Amino acid sequence: MTRRSLGRMAAAVAMAALAACAPTVNTGGGTTPAATGGTVRVALLVPAGSAQATDNLIAQNLENAARLAISDLGTSRIDLRVYPTGGSATQAATVARAAVSDGAQIILGPVYAEEANAAGVAVASSGVNVLAFSNNPTIAGNNVFILGQTFRDTANRLVGYSSSQGINSYVIAHANDLGGNLGRDAISAAITAGGGTVAGVESYALSQAATAEGARRVGATVNATGAQAVITTASVNADLPILATVLPEAGVSRETTRLIGLTRWNATSQALTLPGLQGGIFTLPDQARVTAFEGRYSATYGQPPHPLASLAYDGIAAVGALLQRGGSNPLSRGALTQTQGFEGTSGIFRFLPDGTTQRGLAVAEIRNNMVSILDPAPRSFGGPQS
Repeated sequence: MTRRSLGRMAAAVAMAALAACAPTVNTGGGTTPAATGGTVRVALLVPAGSAQATDNLIAQNLENAARLAISDLGTSRIDLRVYPTGGSATQAATVARAAVSDGAQIILGPVYAEEANAAGVAVASSGVNVLAFSNNPTIAGNNVFILGQTFRDTANRLVGYSSSQGINSYVIAHANDLGGNLGRDAISAAITAGGGTVAGVESYALSQAATAEGARRVGATVNATGAQAVITTASVNADLPILATVLPEAGVSRETTRLIGLTRWNATSQALTLPGLQGGIFTLPDQARVTAFEGRYSATYGQPPHPLASLAYDGIAAVGALLQRGGSNPLSRGALTQTQGFEGTSGIFRFLPDGTTQRGLAVAEIRNNMVSILDPAPRSFGGPQS
């Protein structure tokens, strides 16, 4: 999910305790219709019926993308059933149980973290896995997998690349909110795992004045420690432009200190022209795959897809690949977490044992007001899951 889901994560954090108390997940045994080539029922949980108009738009886009994926797979084995959650955790749990009663062998969705947690707990004892459209790692685990891009995945890619370029000392800059704190923790873990040093951590409230003051503190820390990089959770639609403006004024030189970001800096064209972002790096998915999906969706439905639509397509693509591979229980946890992963709308991805997702990401730089790819997105997973 985007930052909006992070805003709705607070309830999910409280509900995460429920996952720890969930019934033991039945990993399945015996022969299933999926293993014998029969039709597989897939439940798609979407936020239709919500009082939010955007939720109904998202719901339609998710269904469109799922049906497009089934069409592209060229299979009649997937029987897709759509269930509205109304954006409610209570309703999500109810329809998840109903879907399993109707014969669903896997659930795609819901969108929001609190919904996904509730749905996962509701069907945990049935052995049915939930592939949620969330990016909140606090609800992943047991039978819940999240398809959304996580800060940990992005941080690992960026720190790994930076380390290969000789950078090993970082100052972390983050907003003092739930999303910023999750990003800070992901960055810190990635730096430690990569053998680097956290030279300092500076947080700030999400206001113009507080962000500017935070940027000045970041500058002072960089100058005092000689840190080689500032790595931030800042977004182009909020705090990033302020950081990019104030950091150079605070003495942070892009010649000696690289700016690194967890968010998508090319989300607005204006961001690319900011002098303070020139030479900075961030991640991108495989752009050729993204463009192909968006073109296919637009040609089919007459309008561009919502950013979340790709997750529904990816979920169906994973199900289709698993059915093609076969096995005694092709939709089990073990099957979902196989090492080679899947091909999706933005490149390769795979589910990790902890329920999060690792995606093949490119490292990009802003150079001369344009995006330049420094290290392309990988086409296969060459190592163990991390």
